[in-house]
Amino acid sequence: MTEVVAEPAGGARVLLVEDEPNMARTLAKILERKGYEVATAGNGQMALDALAGGTFHVIVTDLNMPVMDGMALLRRLQGDAAPPAGERRLLSPPTIVLTGHGSTQAAVEAMKLGAWDYLVKPCNPDELLMTLAQVLRMSDLERENRRLREVIERTQGFGEIIGQSAAMQDIYQAITALAQNATTVLITGESGTGKELVAHSIHTRGPRAERPFIALNCGAVSDSLLDSQLFGHRRGAFTGAIADHEGVFQAAHGGTLFLDEIADIPAALQVKFLRAIQEREVTPIGSNRPIKVDVRLIAATNRDLAAEVQLGNFRSDLYYRLNVVHLPLPPLRERREDVPLLARHYIERYAATFNVAPKAIQTAALARLESYEWPGNIRELQNVIERCFALGPTGDITLASLTPLVRSPAARTEPVVQFGAEVPSLEATERVLMAAALRQANGNKNQTARILGIDRQRLYRKLEKYGLE
Repeated sequence: MTEVVAEPAGGARVLLVEDEPNMARTLAKILERKGYEVATAGNGQMALDALAGGTFHVIVTDLNMPVMDGMALLRRLQGDAAPPAGERRLLSPPTIVLTGHGSTQAAVEAMKLGAWDYLVKPCNPDELLMTLAQVLRMSDLERENRRLREVIERTQGFGEIIGQSAAMQDIYQAITALAQNATTVLITGESGTGKELVAHSIHTRGPRAERPFIALNCGAVSDSLLDSQLFGHRRGAFTGAIADHEGVFQAAHGGTLFLDEIADIPAALQVKFLRAIQEREVTPIGSNRPIKVDVRLIAATNRDLAAEVQLGNFRSDLYYRLNVVHLPLPPLRERREDVPLLARHYIERYAATFNVAPKAIQTAALARLESYEWPGNIRELQNVIERCFALGPTGDITLASLTPLVRSPAARTEPVVQFGAEVPSLEATERVLMAAALRQANGNKNQTARILGIDRQRLYRKLEKYGLE
């Protein structure tokens, strides 16, 4: 079976199918001068023989030929016509057809049969070379897309979780093991590392997969409303409670409850929360009758809960109840080999969203993506790729396409702290990251919150705290 091999255009092998010897010699010389390796065939049958015995990256074929014309060749290559007994069906390289002047209808029919493009004879050499380069480039992109899809399916098969690094292989093994039981899991990691995706993957691979998966970001709900969101309330329990409301514990009954930003549960509510997960029952606001719930609890945070316990911000008994199995997620800067795979994944996603062809990433741009520190992790990379499509649906992703923060050399430099030097405080570091995200988002608050992986309510508190409004 003929296989299409990825090589630079200059080293590509071209099969030229042309029955006029003078025309064949002329076209072959044009291509060979540009570094292409050219084989010729006088008709469609000779082309099939050549394909059966060798590897070619592209076919350039005339339509009007004896024995087997270009149309019959296309039908054989596309599988519309069955091969003679004893012959294998061929995998077709991309095909450019040559048609005489005034025969555009034949060219249209050839395109319907799978030809990539057509040229009118006599061919302009520059037009032929340009078309050939474009066809090879598109073929390379399709081949790379297929390869990456195969890598994704082979290496992880975990839906939206993308990565083939050793760190991610460990995560996949942990997900597979944890999915088979109902143990409470604490997922930790920086904002944008995919904590909810991991939680959902644990749920969908376990026995509760057909039951609800309910997610709540505890940091996105005000303290006064969090009690109701978690445990529910009865009608008339407080002003505005015009109907009974079941909390997320009840909504997730029989399934999985994922609580993100668990460190933001206020101290006054932590005792009630601890009782709920100990006793597996909740009491809605305005009721004195506890309700039994059966949930698999997965919690997540981007903060150091052990440190929060030491600071007195988080109950130690609640921490130990949550930290039955600890699953830390690596930041993107610690698995840089996954950046090209992630970038291609989001390129395909936004190509479909914007209804355009996938973009290629130029070498310099990809190198910068791989060397950047990614303080916003995967979410930030996703936003960078989306921006490339939003600013222009066509063209490659170049260094200039990237955000100023990403393409700046300073963004790739890790701070070096000398022994004995003063280490910046956590607040100082957080302020720098907040300011950088604001600059990247050009002051847009929603975009800034997405880059940082926090909700708008927390963003506004931080901006006020650091005087960045």
